[in-house]
Amino acid sequence: MAYVTYSTLAANDSPLLDVRDLCVDFVNGSAITHAVRGVSFQLGKEKLAIVGESGSGKSTVGRALLHLHPKSARINASKLQFGSQDLLGANEAQMRKIRGKRISMIMQDPKYSLNPVVCVGKQIAEAWLTHNPGRKDEAKARAMEMLDIVRIRQPERVYHLYPHEISGGQGQRIMIAMMLITDPELVIADEPTSALDVSVRLQVLGLLDDLVQSRGLGLIFISHDINLVRSFCDRVLVMYAGRVVESIAAKDLDNAQHPYTQGLINALPEIHHRRPVLPVLQRQASWLSE
Repeated sequence: MAYVTYSTLAANDSPLLDVRDLCVDFVNGSAITHAVRGVSFQLGKEKLAIVGESGSGKSTVGRALLHLHPKSARINASKLQFGSQDLLGANEAQMRKIRGKRISMIMQDPKYSLNPVVCVGKQIAEAWLTHNPGRKDEAKARAMEMLDIVRIRQPERVYHLYPHEISGGQGQRIMIAMMLITDPELVIADEPTSALDVSVRLQVLGLLDDLVQSRGLGLIFISHDINLVRSFCDRVLVMYAGRVVESIAAKDLDNAQHPYTQGLINALPEIHHRRPVLPVLQRQASWLSE
């Protein structure tokens, strides 16, 4: 039975991102950890979720696209194409022009990503100046504009605040502003709402959705929350032990065929359907070779 479809793009559509047989290995002396094994997918101007348990390889895929892994990582693929750019063969100078400019990555928790001794507005402006050196006045103006776009109240006041002076929701909006100020074509969001409470999470998701729609971006949304991606994303890639075991439209998740996807869904608690014991996912050795 086939669980994975390589692409849902129409035949005449050119993918924004084309990944084929991506493998990421981490080498530590004689020990080799196969973190990602043969992952393939295409991305258009859509919201693509990558879901799975911790350690399944979700974030490793996102970081591999931007060459963010240490030198001990070995990255191989038969194709790693972003538009006309071969990401696999790109050198560091080429990646500096892509990273943060054409592809941005929103990290999981702003308190670990923001510089604690630099005011948040200057950090947003710095993202612009990195790719537009010497244009400080324009950088501040763009940063103020982005604060308004991400619905920060009193942007002039918040511009001069330090990370410890803002809330978690504001911090995540700051990170989104920083990653979108350069008008990227592709955004990788690595569990951007996991540190937020439910109400703020919905606000941030609504903001991301509005920005993706208005700017025509491609979005890779990395998450472990199936219920969240079911309502937010267009397609879902389900990863297990470094492999994509199923690719499915988000609206069709209830019809998932792979037993791993079914197990993840069945293990979710339901408010309106109480069960005394949630089922435990029964893993099978055959999943590693599919």
